[in-house]
Amino acid sequence: MKYIYRKKIIEALLPKKKEGLTEGSILSAVGASKKDRKRVMGVVSALEKDGILYHSKGKFILKGAGRYFNGTVVKIARTHGFIRNDETSEEYFVRGKDLLGAVPGDKVLAVITEYKEEDKASDAAKVVIITEESGSVMTGTVVTDNNKLKLRPDGFFSDPLTIIRWNGNDIKAGDKVRYSIHERADHHSDITVDIVSVYGSSEFAKNSVDAYIDEKGIEAEFSEETIAEAEKLQKNGISPDEFKGREDLRTLPIFTIDGADTKDIDDAVSISGTESGFRLGVHIADVSHYVQKGTALDKTAYERGTSIYIADRVIPMLPKELSNGICSLNPKEDRLAFSCIMDIALSGEITKFYFTKSVIRSRVKGVYNEVNKILDNTADETINKKYADVLDQLPLMRMLAETLVKNRKNRGAPDIDSVESRIICDENGVCTDITERTRGFAERMIEEFMLCANGCAAKLAMDNGFPFVYRVHESPEKEKMTKLAETLVNIGIDPKGISDKSTAADISDILERTKDDPKAPVISNLVLRSMMKAKYSEEPKGHFGLVLREYSHFTSPIRRYADFSIHRILTDAVSGMPADKLTRKYTKFAHESAYRASITELTAVAAERDCEKFYMAEFMKKHIGEEFDGYISGVTGNGFFVSLENTVEGRVDSLTLTPGVYELSNDVALLETLSGKAYTIGDRVRVKCIAADVAGGMIDFELTEQG
Repeated sequence: MKYIYRKKIIEALLPKKKEGLTEGSILSAVGASKKDRKRVMGVVSALEKDGILYHSKGKFILKGAGRYFNGTVVKIARTHGFIRNDETSEEYFVRGKDLLGAVPGDKVLAVITEYKEEDKASDAAKVVIITEESGSVMTGTVVTDNNKLKLRPDGFFSDPLTIIRWNGNDIKAGDKVRYSIHERADHHSDITVDIVSVYGSSEFAKNSVDAYIDEKGIEAEFSEETIAEAEKLQKNGISPDEFKGREDLRTLPIFTIDGADTKDIDDAVSISGTESGFRLGVHIADVSHYVQKGTALDKTAYERGTSIYIADRVIPMLPKELSNGICSLNPKEDRLAFSCIMDIALSGEITKFYFTKSVIRSRVKGVYNEVNKILDNTADETINKKYADVLDQLPLMRMLAETLVKNRKNRGAPDIDSVESRIICDENGVCTDITERTRGFAERMIEEFMLCANGCAAKLAMDNGFPFVYRVHESPEKEKMTKLAETLVNIGIDPKGISDKSTAADISDILERTKDDPKAPVISNLVLRSMMKAKYSEEPKGHFGLVLREYSHFTSPIRRYADFSIHRILTDAVSGMPADKLTRKYTKFAHESAYRASITELTAVAAERDCEKFYMAEFMKKHIGEEFDGYISGVTGNGFFVSLENTVEGRVDSLTLTPGVYELSNDVALLETLSGKAYTIGDRVRVKCIAADVAGGMIDFELTEQG
């Protein structure tokens, strides 16, 4: 009731920000009876005590009317949370007691306040009222608390919540569940909940992934209308009439190279020698031919923005009838494509290029590890036989790729060696192994060829002045580069060349100088964190990391809406539509597509990263008590993180270390102040796995030896 009165009082005072309301007006506005007067005025007194309003000349008035804003709760930790201003997108820190029980996704009216910590003051915020309760899915894990089944919510930290209703579900401790809020409260721990459905045991990572997908609002299933459109396209197949007006490239030795388990094959390559160098063809699935504007497929692709890859599953941007079927460049099958044909000099310079709608027929479904064996002369007879139709092309491809790699290095493009995990699951979706994902020259070769086509697409748009969606990567913020230099010094690395004026070449140089240093993985990670995040934009701002003026994403329209959107624009451009007409038709489309692609990419990256943790915990649960070698990858004031050789990361709590007084030193070390013992980022250590929480995606280590 207090919660309801608080909301009604604030809503009544909002339009009266300057003049305020009398006690009687407040009672009337909230519809309180005489017997409720004491309770209502008690809430008014609490608001006054909290600094939300003040009493003057018989009236109650909101304080600092100009400091109120409408926002959304985006994150809640154990002692605090964050609210995003819906108008400016600025985020504000909120103390836990000032959240009033708001949960992520709630719309709130908040007021800007001041927060002091260690003699430093900064803007914070305080929830005044919850204006719209989140309608999003909420998930959590059933736990035992004082011999009672309670709920530990995902998405925010809280003491276990009291469960009121089970709704016919048979629940037990450890179940991952979906729940709804039964009754709100000013404090998170007092919220009560109802169980809506059960995913299954939280001991299985796949159940936590299912819950995560629901909680984040990620659509895993397609609508009936979208499926119907996809099935119709698949059933219709490819008609010879669709070849009209297309360049017939079926005689070329075109083939694809992907991972062994890839099903959505959207790029193929071809090459031949010329008098002055090479003719490289990059042939991309013509998805825009099938997904027409205004269709359910189009709307679905726009909303999803990208495919999401989590361990052994894919949440595709488009239904399998397209992504694995009619659009996939499967071997020995005619396919409609959008090709970029480039003449490249022996020096690696692209001297001429054109885009064309085409029909192709891939000769073979290449696999990276097989092509790598051919390139390093370790392929057996079976592999050589499989690639017989394209074996002559591979030496040319290698020659060109080596030149392109050399040119990229000469441009000063940093070669950041980021570590990726390869999660291996059995037929039941249970993680059986985790390894570092390795890359051979075949992967690098295809990457370089795709970069060429992506650059040509951007150059065509820039040279002709029509709207486009560019892949942009802006220069690092000066403050971050200064901080990087300081951090490198603190971990014992000479930061030569790193300053607020650093170029891409300077960054490339330090990575090259330290590539054999034991701290190389940490240095790469520090550099990566110092860089701006790449995004999509209708403005051609260039790509800092690649040191390219023109760059876009053209080569993956099956799984990225940004690529698909520029296919749609390029289709009209290559058909001869004038630039002024392209401008009128696509200016708004390019802006909306770039924005949507950037937003959905962030969602996908977060999902892939967060869900990885469930599988890592599931895998390490089978190895509790075992010891592993690793290095310190991050530090906090009460512990540090350790990355193992298999890419798994876990935490060492300072409480498990030798008793002492620990504090964070220069953001790179956990220092025991009495002995001077320091645990620094990059240090080699040996740890024992002591716990793994699959539902929370957390792993606990205990230090056994420091190298």
